[in-house]
Amino acid sequence: MKSLAFLLSVTASLASATAIALGSDASSVFVPEGASISLPRALTSNSHHKQKDNWGNAVEQDRKKVTIRASKHDRDDISDDFLWALKKANHGGLVYLETGKKYVIGKKLDLTFLKDVYVKIDGELKFTNDIEYWQDNNFYYPFQKSITFWVWGGKDIKIYGSGVINGNGQAWWDGFSGAEILDPNNKYYRPILFLTDNATNVEVNGLHLKDSPCWTNFFVRTNNVVFDNVYISAVSTNASSLPKNTDGFDSLNVDGLTVLNTRVNVGDDCFSPKPNTTNILVRNLWCNGTHGVSMGSIGQYPGVMDFISNALLENITLVNGENGARLKAWAGPNVGYGYMRNITYKDIRVENTDNPIVLDQCYFNINASTCAAYPSRVNITDVKFLNVRGSSSGKEGRVVADLTCSPGATCSGIHLENINITSPKGEPQIVCDNIQGDVGVDCIPASEADF
Repeated sequence: MKSLAFLLSVTASLASATAIALGSDASSVFVPEGASISLPRALTSNSHHKQKDNWGNAVEQDRKKVTIRASKHDRDDISDDFLWALKKANHGGLVYLETGKKYVIGKKLDLTFLKDVYVKIDGELKFTNDIEYWQDNNFYYPFQKSITFWVWGGKDIKIYGSGVINGNGQAWWDGFSGAEILDPNNKYYRPILFLTDNATNVEVNGLHLKDSPCWTNFFVRTNNVVFDNVYISAVSTNASSLPKNTDGFDSLNVDGLTVLNTRVNVGDDCFSPKPNTTNILVRNLWCNGTHGVSMGSIGQYPGVMDFISNALLENITLVNGENGARLKAWAGPNVGYGYMRNITYKDIRVENTDNPIVLDQCYFNINASTCAAYPSRVNITDVKFLNVRGSSSGKEGRVVADLTCSPGATCSGIHLENINITSPKGEPQIVCDNIQGDVGVDCIPASEADF
């Protein structure tokens, strides 16, 4: 006979400095003020029919659920409670942040110990904007001087729900106004909203990632990360301090990066995998006001070889942006080298976009004479642009695609097909320079183009 399923819930009511024990063993489980632990439904005799997630682990209803108190105001830091909850939910549990409640994080958090954990966010998880604290207390990554509030790592991590992770970025944008993250003299570091390191199997679903001070997502030494049905935005309330460097997605040393059914409204790259990223899938992505769906930049650091390979980017809409489909590699003295290989852009729609298709091998802000003297050494091979349609803004004149390969690199196997992009400046032009072989469409050298 099937046994009945019972839900055991214990809620603490003592002061935050004390705790109560759940069960007869006082050392087994301690619950801080306002928190609770609910056990999963009881096992039935047919337990072998229970559902499993994509990684073979228990689904939500079969996990113990850990909740914590909400913040009373924007300075009421629940960082310690959140860390406690993750430790209690680790190895098969669920942390739940409730609808209509705010949870404020005011301390840096090392979350690299995770194994088989769900975090369901239906409320708002919000970081403080205490710039002085975060400048002194963060996790630092040398790559482009990156810092973050927290680091997620481990295996089988699912973060999902209908809620918000809020970077509280306005104060950071105001303070950073006019500066540049890649300026070698810059010491005003801004935190990344979500960062993984040494993680395998990370899934983020349904959330709104809002107002990151800097990049929104950065995946480091991570395998198999999937974002689905996510909204990313960075919108300033101060017209003189617009969001800057608020990329939607960045990566470093990643194998397996998937973005599905996602909308991005930020002031920088919509999607921009960085060095040593492979096996990329982007499908059903919408980008507004961005710097494009980019490969790179790579080749930045002296003597270092970078690569990006095996990417399929399809059914993407880019509106009101600087770039559409873009490949970018560093040039100049004291830079690195590498390659981009097997990249396919398919079914791309651009509207009011300055550079609908562009190969930029004079990155970053390198003038023509310096780029010619110290050309990029990043090879570009087997890249396809298929079924690209829409309109340019006319900022680059009649040019709607600019494929100018560095004289210091090899660009071969570049193929364009069904390119139907209009320009308000007249008959559209496609530029090809230093490209080996037939690209599949009529193109002209830059010297003949009507920029």
